Amino acid sequence: MEVFDIAAVAGAAVLSILVAVYWMFSRQQQTASDNSVLPGNAEHCVSLLFEDENLEHASDTAAKLYKLIPGRDDWSGMRERLINRFPNLPERPLLAQAGQTTVPARDLEDAAVLELTRTGTFTRINMIESEVQTSAQSLRFKNLQQEIEDLRRASDTTPHAIWQVDSEGSVTWHNAAYTALYKRLHQTEPDPCKPVFDIAPSFHETAGRQRVSAQLPDNDHKDWYDVNVASVGDIMIFHAVDVNAVVKSEAAQRNFVQTLAKTFAQLSIGLAIFDRNGQLALFNPALIDLTELPADFLSGRPTLMSFFDRIRENRRMPEPKNYHSWRQQITEVIAAATDGRYQETWTLETGQTYRVSGRPHPDGAIAFLIEDISAEVSLTRNFRAELELGQSLMDTFDEAIVVFSSTGVLTFCNLAYRELWGLDPDNSFADVTINDSVGAWQENCAHNKLWEGLIDFVLDFGEKTSWHMTASLLSGAEVKCTVSRISSGATVVRFAVMGNGTPPALEHLSDAHSD
Repeated sequence: MEVFDIAAVAGAAVLSILVAVYWMFSRQQQTASDNSVLPGNAEHCVSLLFEDENLEHASDTAAKLYKLIPGRDDWSGMRERLINRFPNLPERPLLAQAGQTTVPARDLEDAAVLELTRTGTFTRINMIESEVQTSAQSLRFKNLQQEIEDLRRASDTTPHAIWQVDSEGSVTWHNAAYTALYKRLHQTEPDPCKPVFDIAPSFHETAGRQRVSAQLPDNDHKDWYDVNVASVGDIMIFHAVDVNAVVKSEAAQRNFVQTLAKTFAQLSIGLAIFDRNGQLALFNPALIDLTELPADFLSGRPTLMSFFDRIRENRRMPEPKNYHSWRQQITEVIAAATDGRYQETWTLETGQTYRVSGRPHPDGAIAFLIEDISAEVSLTRNFRAELELGQSLMDTFDEAIVVFSSTGVLTFCNLAYRELWGLDPDNSFADVTINDSVGAWQENCAHNKLWEGLIDFVLDFGEKTSWHMTASLLSGAEVKCTVSRISSGATVVRFAVMGNGTPPALEHLSDAHSD
């Protein structure tokens, strides 16, 4: 074989070897590229693999740190856990650029980055932490340690129980108050699979507050707690506050209100209490009887304006002379009641008379009291009529009559008394006593020591029936004075003019007439 042929064969063999080596190297690179999107690499760091938006694989470190479970969590759940540290993380994997994309951390001193690698429908996330710790990172780490210590100290000294539950319903963390509460209620150490309270599942779904009770094992006493829940991702954080004092006070308040309601139900006075918003908050049955307002209307919590409007429509209050100024009058009534100045007497068309008063209550409330005083007014009128009748009757007597109370104060006299002595006690600003009266009588009579005995008789509380004396008027007429004890310790004094003498007052009148 010629040298040229040998060289050609050798060159072809070398070229074939080079092509084979290149092909094998390319397959290795393709295999490495394919393996880069498969789970199982770098299990010691944070590594995640998504197909579209579904989590297919998570490294042990990622699963423990961020509570990510393949097959159940997705891209949005992962992003919610990492967004605080990596705010530029795309909302969806399709928004990430094809190939490899780097997402830096929020803080400048945080050297961690996320590497997003898109290959077809797969998206791989690797978190790369810097092994070189800068001074800023060291300071931040110390601050975080100090913050953790402060938080741990605060949680352990908090008087109410705090615990958090994961998506499986297991207690993953709790404070010292939770441990003490668990031991008190269950007489055992806290069980991670059994929280201290059996909270309704619906309460987990809608964060809020629920009041729960716990039966103590050694007695029939119940403890009450307000449990508040907050949701952070798939973690539920519970706070249990002891509200035994609140429950007791609420029960005492309910009992007190029930007692008041029973008491108000027995009152004959109508009671209407309006709250600070001007709505009827409390009323009693007497209000229905007096105002003739239906119970369903009052139960609907009407306002002050509608309440008085309805009373006017039922003609249970005086009809205003000017209907157009009615609203202004009601406004003035409310303002007067707020200051405690409102008190009026309503005379109705039916002849009934109501006494209406308004009183302010704490916290801006107003109470109106409506009382039917028709019987009282009728009795007063009858009594006044009887007094006037008695006065008219006594004025027809020729005998002067005057009555003194047990304390010696003049309470009644007739016309003959006024004409005999020229006195009018009704026009006196002060009470007229027996001493004042005897002094006036002595001025119109001759000296007589028996007047002192009359004063003693009136002021003496002993058992006496009657006493009499005779006095001589300056005009020469004789006056017979008779003193008698009547009911309630009062004393009546009667004066009868004897002979043809003229009383002093009448004498003055005759002289004036002759002039």
